[in-house]
Formats: sequence, structure tokens, C-alpha cells
Amino acid sequence: MIKLRLTPYANTAWAWDSATGLYRTADGRSEVTPLGHPMLEHLALTDNTRALVIVRERASGRPTARPEPRTLTPADFDTARTAAERWPLDYVLVETAPGAPVRVSAGPCGIAPLYVAHDGTTLFGSWDMADLAQYARTLSPREVARLLIYRPRYSQETVFQGIRRVTERATAHFGGHLHVQYPEPALHSGPRELADDADVLGAFVTSMDDALDARPLDAGSTVFHLTGGFDSGTVATRAAERLPGQYATSTLLIAGPGRESQSRRRSQIRDAVSFADTDIIVDAAETGVLAPGCVRRGGARISPYEEPLHHPFTRMTELIAQHGARTVVTGLGGDEMVALSQQEYPHKPMGEISDALPWIGARARAALEFADDAIAPPARVNSMTLLSLETTAPVLLRAGIWPVHPFTDPDMIQLGEWLPYDWRELKQLQRRRLAVLGLGPDVTQSRTRESFAEVVQHALTAEARPLFDVMLKDGSPLFEEGLIDPDGLREGLRQLDLGPYREDGDAQLLEVVDLHLAAAAFL
Repeated sequence: MIKLRLTPYANTAWAWDSATGLYRTADGRSEVTPLGHPMLEHLALTDNTRALVIVRERASGRPTARPEPRTLTPADFDTARTAAERWPLDYVLVETAPGAPVRVSAGPCGIAPLYVAHDGTTLFGSWDMADLAQYARTLSPREVARLLIYRPRYSQETVFQGIRRVTERATAHFGGHLHVQYPEPALHSGPRELADDADVLGAFVTSMDDALDARPLDAGSTVFHLTGGFDSGTVATRAAERLPGQYATSTLLIAGPGRESQSRRRSQIRDAVSFADTDIIVDAAETGVLAPGCVRRGGARISPYEEPLHHPFTRMTELIAQHGARTVVTGLGGDEMVALSQQEYPHKPMGEISDALPWIGARARAALEFADDAIAPPARVNSMTLLSLETTAPVLLRAGIWPVHPFTDPDMIQLGEWLPYDWRELKQLQRRRLAVLGLGPDVTQSRTRESFAEVVQHALTAEARPLFDVMLKDGSPLFEEGLIDPDGLREGLRQLDLGPYREDGDAQLLEVVDLHLAAAAFL
């Protein structure tokens, strides 16, 4: 939600330039550019010594802040600084003072990523990693290894040494050297015993209402991602119940055996309550993940953390924007809201190294010993959810669309933590809620798997091979750094060609492509 250029130990008198939509210091050495969007607001405060610039989500029922800097007494400034961290939605704070390092603090929601980099005198930041490409020095073996084996970790580390992530509630300090300070761990609770008269579905509906009402959504410019799954389905149907016929919907259509089921389930969900007539559907198989026209394939600087299905997701986002939407509401975080603990459902952790990944280089294998080092402490929002939010935001923000994720609301998260096992197992909470709307077993008890596995398979077997051939012929930073073994990659491609396709193994080749294209574009 913010881009910035900050020079410490310099002028701290900020002014708002309405013509360019940014804050700038009197000497021009520092700038803060808020994302201009009706769901966001920004303000600046000073006590004639210290300065605070705030960019944050707008909260319902509160007047919109004026952007012009306001002068406060030192005591009132301290009070305002404390209150800024109690804002109920997401925010970024920028603090400057004479003779002191600059500070940039992220809010608790992680809706838009914040990456930072620096030269000898200035700190730069952006939600779009491409803005910081010139500061990418080389690849981080540990972070590349995590992504290659599908073992992501939420931390300040990124694929590129020289570019850091300011994680939720973290603060970046810069006075010539950069230090990103993690926050204290967020506290969580566990399942509780239900009272005999407990109305779980009623509490679920109330928490959804509160999450939807927290921000000033405008129905005419809001689109709901409606995949046909339980999470987006429960949120979208509740919104449509409250404002019948007002909300448009959208989705990416999958391939394979689940395609017909997805279409049928979506139709039944849209028929159960009244949505707007507009339903934006992009066929992910037809659009192609790495088809010609894909900006990632074309050499654009696309962060390796952005949506793996970047091309079809971008196309859907463009159509949503053409519809006039400024906000998209998703079901992200629904899995984690009702997730079972390791004690309740013992299972192997994701991202185990195996012989099915012969292309993993020696340096990457060695780095995996430290895969869990230096990660962020527990957050209010599940770390896997935070990483998912990071994949979707840049594409949406480029199109002028702000994402809203109700399942990341604190009350929704707490409700999920308090629910007994039998309400969380196999998403019984969402299933029972959809059943109340009259949706039958075809929606609430579907046995057909619906995923993008076949779309990824097509990308690797029909679209990616020329990219691999160029990579093996001309080289890659991944080879040079010992993170991908070219001989192992050739063996993996030989197995892919001979078939049969192995979803657990071959699918990870898409990460190889994305990382190679990102490294080639950034370095």
C-alpha cells in the first residue's frame, strides 16, 4: 500500500503534494507515495521535530483522514503514535526525526507486501519487488531451497540478497545500515468445550458480517472471488444474502476431472442466493500459465512470490478491473481458520526433500538444514495465509484493485481456534453453513478433487519445454549458484517426457521455471 524513499539524518519537514499524490520533505530527499485507492487513507503528523506518516485501510464508520500534515504538541504526538498501532485494520507507519534513523513499521494484516532495500544513504521500499530490482545482489541459497521443495517460510529473507521483507508488525530501522526487527509472538488459544445452547453457525455468520462490515465496501465496485469451494462460497453467499443482486463474482476455471464439478457447484451456489448477473470466468487451461503473452515468460520483472498461475490470474484481474471493480473479496485463510493441529491430525510436514527432485543442487540441499532459522515469530494471521496474500496482492494492486480477506479478521481467526475438533474436521463449519442455504450434497459433500494440478501439468508438458531448453543451453543464475544441478534437471525433464506425469515431483518444476525467470530478470 506504500512506496517510499527515505534519507535519515536529513530534513524531516513533510508536505503533501496533491498534484503528484505523495509526501515529500522540504529538501526533496525523502518521499512517501501512498497507493491511491478509495479503500485507503493517509495522514501525516508532526510536533515540529518528529514526523509520522500513516498509510492505512479505511475503517467503516470513521471520517476519512485529511492528507495534509497536522502539527501537534509533543504529548499529543505521543498519544497519536500509540493510537496509530491500535488501528483495527492494516497500516504502514513511517517515522522520521532529526539525527535519528528512519523507521518503517508494518501492520498486522499483511494484505500488501512491503519490501525494502538500501544503498549507502537511502532506504527504498515498495509493495512491488520490481521497484527494487537494482538492489538485488545475488540469490539467497536458503530461501531458494525453501521454495524449490515447497517448504515456504515467512521471514524477512527473500530470494534476493539485498531485498528484505518487512513482515507483519515488524519495523525496519535504517540509519546507514538496515535492521528489520521482528515483533513479539502473537498469542493464540485452543479449542473450547461448547455450551449446550451454543449457536456455532450463528457465531460464524456474525463474525463474517463483522469482517465484511469492517471496511466501507461499495457493492457496485466489489467483486467476490467465487471458486466453487467452501471458503469463498461461505463468504460470498453471506454477502449476497445481505445485499441481494448486488455483488458480481469471478473465478479461474480449472481443468481435469474437477472442471465439470467446479462449474456445477458454482452455478448451484449462485442460484442459492441472489448475485449480480456479472460472473467473470477465465479458463486457466485455455489461457495457459506460460503461454505466449505471459509477462513472466516475456522477461518482465515479476517477483517469484507472485501468483504461480500469473498469466490467467492477471487476465481475470484485468477483466474485473474493466468491469469497474476497485475491491476483490476472497476466501483466502479459510483453510487455516479451521486447520487441525499436528496433535489432532498427525501428518508429515510439507516440503520434504526426496529422490523425486533430482535437480536440487548441492548448495540448496545443504541450506535446507537451516530452513527454519531466522523465520518470523507466530503472527495473528497464519504464516501460510500471509504468504498466500503476498502472492495475490501485486497483480491486484497494479490493476487498481484492493484485496479484502474476511477469513483473516481477528474474530474469525479466534472463532476457528475455539471450535472443537468436529466443527473443524474436513471444514464442517463451512459445509454446514452452505447446507443451511439449501445447498445439497453435490456442493457440501463433493468427493471430486478440484485443483489446478492439470493446468500445471499442461504448463510443464506443453508450454515450459522451450524455456527449459534455453535455460540448459544459455545457463542460469540457479546453476551458477549451485542451487539447481543441470544434469539433475535434464534427468527430471527426461522423466517428465517419458511419463507418466507425477504430481508429487514433476509439479515442482514450475517453481524451477519461475525462479529462473525471476533471477534472469532481476540479476
